[in-house]
Amino acid sequence: MTTIAPAALPPAVTPPEDPAGQIMRKSQENKIKPGLLGLSMPAIVWYIIFTIGPLFAMFYIALLSWSSLIAPSTFVGFKNFGTVFHDPVFWQATRNSIVQIAIVLPIMLPLAFMLGYYVSLKPRGHRVLRVILFTPALISLAAKSIIFLSIFAPTGLLNGFLDNVGLGALSTPWLASQSTALGTVMAVDLWSGIGFTAILFSARLSSIPAEVFEASELDGAGHWRRMWGIAYPICRDYFGVLLMLQFIWVLFGSAGSILLLTNGGPGSSSTTLSFLVYDKAFTQSQIGYSQAVGVILFAVGIVGMIAIRRVFRAKY
Repeated sequence: MTTIAPAALPPAVTPPEDPAGQIMRKSQENKIKPGLLGLSMPAIVWYIIFTIGPLFAMFYIALLSWSSLIAPSTFVGFKNFGTVFHDPVFWQATRNSIVQIAIVLPIMLPLAFMLGYYVSLKPRGHRVLRVILFTPALISLAAKSIIFLSIFAPTGLLNGFLDNVGLGALSTPWLASQSTALGTVMAVDLWSGIGFTAILFSARLSSIPAEVFEASELDGAGHWRRMWGIAYPICRDYFGVLLMLQFIWVLFGSAGSILLLTNGGPGSSSTTLSFLVYDKAFTQSQIGYSQAVGVILFAVGIVGMIAIRRVFRAKY
């Protein structure tokens, strides 16, 4: 007796989802749930009070003539901005800030990346090297300033070393000379930032699978090619993030070093925009002028961060 097997049923075909249904489903997924909004409210309130609030206050104070925190203020509109743009000290500070960014960032980021790559290879003594690189970040700004004042003083360690090796002609008051004060401050900033940035790079590079570098090594790639041809493209977005962070730090955060090392001098040769904000507010009691410079500095920071995002085509 012959048995005829039943014919196989064709696979079930799922009807395509209605486009309107897809839109509704996506809108429901993107809808902020009340519970999540409630959990984030403390952070939102904190951000509004301590970030957005001071930002609006800065814009408002820039429109005032205000000589002291206890003195009455007068609304003068955009007069402070006119004063700023006609002040030669402002333009000197702008040039110094541009020079500082143009020199510190192109030196700091590539060197930190190369150091981070070397540490990520875990050579002999790499744990000690990590500690050495991280040490400058653990030293307070005041302590660092005392160290470098003793090094760069006219009778300090650097000039003493130059005299002892027969290079006394190169001795100079590094922090008291208009030609070297800003460069000396930039050298201190580089010393302070390279090690910490290298540790951040090494942490990111250590997360790359070892097979990636092993395959390139089999193809005959040396360390230089592996570093810039393989590691850098993988870490390119991370490189952009650190560049943005260091840009913000150099633009806004270097005023402390200038205050303790040179106080903006001699003259205004080491004055930057961030230091000018402090100096006008707390030394010269020109609070409205100070905040006008702060508004300009804020705009420069926004433009710089947008430019970095565009260059690195960042998704953050």
